Amino acid sequence: MIENGLYDSFGRLIRDLRISITDRCNFRCLYCLPETEEAADFFRSPTRDNEPKPITRSWKPRSHFLTYEEIARVVNVLAKMGIHKIRLTGGEPLLRKDVPELVRKMCCISGIQDIALTTNGFSFKSQASELLKSGLKRVTFSLDSLDRGNFKRLTGRDGLKQLIEAINYAKELGFSKIKINAVIIRGLNDHEIESLADYARDQNLIIRFIEFMPLDSGRSWQRDHVMTGLEILNRLKERFVLEPLGLEHTASTAKRWRFCDGKGEIGLIMPVSEPFCGQCNRIRITADGKLRTCLFSHNEHDLKTIIRNNTDDNGLALWLREVVMKKEKGHQIGQKQFQQPERTMSAIGG
Repeated sequence: MIENGLYDSFGRLIRDLRISITDRCNFRCLYCLPETEEAADFFRSPTRDNEPKPITRSWKPRSHFLTYEEIARVVNVLAKMGIHKIRLTGGEPLLRKDVPELVRKMCCISGIQDIALTTNGFSFKSQASELLKSGLKRVTFSLDSLDRGNFKRLTGRDGLKQLIEAINYAKELGFSKIKINAVIIRGLNDHEIESLADYARDQNLIIRFIEFMPLDSGRSWQRDHVMTGLEILNRLKERFVLEPLGLEHTASTAKRWRFCDGKGEIGLIMPVSEPFCGQCNRIRITADGKLRTCLFSHNEHDLKTIIRNNTDDNGLALWLREVVMKKEKGHQIGQKQFQQPERTMSAIGG
């Protein structure tokens, strides 16, 4: 039962697992947990008669989180079913204690080929060396602005200096293929597209420009705020000579280019304008132990209860297969029937 591949009803082979290890975050990014007055002012629209109600956020007690032993057990079962890539997310994952210990546990699991971490970088330097020693392969930093004032406006925190230092330290330690994610919001940081790309080229980094998605706790997302991938690409082509690259793999989320006159790489992740649902090979586990088959799912499956009911590995594998068979065909952003999930990016895991 365990060893066969993990397929959904559309024939997609699931190979990629995103694990949120905490719902807590020390940033308040506009596209996730906007709480600042500036954020409210930006998203407030006089033309909207029925403003959506913000999502009420309450942090889960730590006792509700899956333990590292429980996470490792699930990963062990999933690895036997074909999962080979793991990404640790949050919230901000490095707010949880002893993350290197979790990485070490997963590195011992046969079949796991790649373990990555997405972080805002604020606490990275104090844990980076131990994370590398524990077996962490790759790290992705969220960097939406290179301007201190605009960074604070976007994230609610004066943390640009610490983030740049974290990126430099990751390079110094020798982490491979360091990536930075930049969510582009029209009217906020779209004027920084070229400077962010310049930074990636100069520092030999991989930058992913990401379209603004409806996952904010304020429920203020509007299509007008979305800077499409095509718009971003056209801007970049005016400034740089770019050469297209092939997909990293068939289920890759990013379309890629390299700089012809420098190092580094550009990627475009376009879930709004060019959905990649047809090739999606990902499932997600939330910090409080729910399995989600899509970032925009309206249904969550109670993995924690299954584990804590003393279900054996074969029973867990059977349950996982049944859940994955319910994976959605696509997320329906931009369609009339689309509804934003109840939980935000911070609670779901990026």
